[in-house]
Amino acid sequence: MPDASASDREKALLMDAAHLGRTLDRMARQLLERFAPEEIGAGVPVGLVGMQRRGVPLARRLAERMAAAEGLDVPVGTLDASLYRDDVRHRLAAMLPTDLPFDVTDRHLVLVDDVLYTGRSARAALDALLAYGRPASVALAVLVDRGLRELPIAADYVGLTVPTLPGERVRVRLSELDDREGVWLTETANAERPKAP
Repeated sequence: MPDASASDREKALLMDAAHLGRTLDRMARQLLERFAPEEIGAGVPVGLVGMQRRGVPLARRLAERMAAAEGLDVPVGTLDASLYRDDVRHRLAAMLPTDLPFDVTDRHLVLVDDVLYTGRSARAALDALLAYGRPASVALAVLVDRGLRELPIAADYVGLTVPTLPGERVRVRLSELDDREGVWLTETANAERPKAP
């Protein structure tokens, strides 16, 4: 997700740092319910794949919480699906590393991203993963689902659902990458407001 431009203005704080932490705690518990600790311990291969950029620290935080709760070592990979997007010409300059330190074939994977919007990033990430092998299954975990989908993509694990309008954005800020921590709803200063009927 691109950084907010100078013309964006904050409309609402959706999550402060404490709320964000509690949300990740809940999502980690949901993942542990799906991938039972005894199954992972018995060799059922699972992996978290953080989508560049902010999906990467989120995936690492989820893995840390799963380890703290059940002592599980769930591997984390990183994925940049820029080359697989349908607007690839506009994304090449922003490419970031992909690092999958495990074989994706026959592994249960969870793609992790910060915001689910049109569904195009998630679709591209699926295509990118399939270039590395054939996973046993792929689930999608997102911190925020903001709606306004353009493709039939749905998340399996959602931290917060926030219906948004065109011209609004959801800005996730994480201490690993940013100077503050939280989630904000912003609006482009010159965005057109919906007309009343």
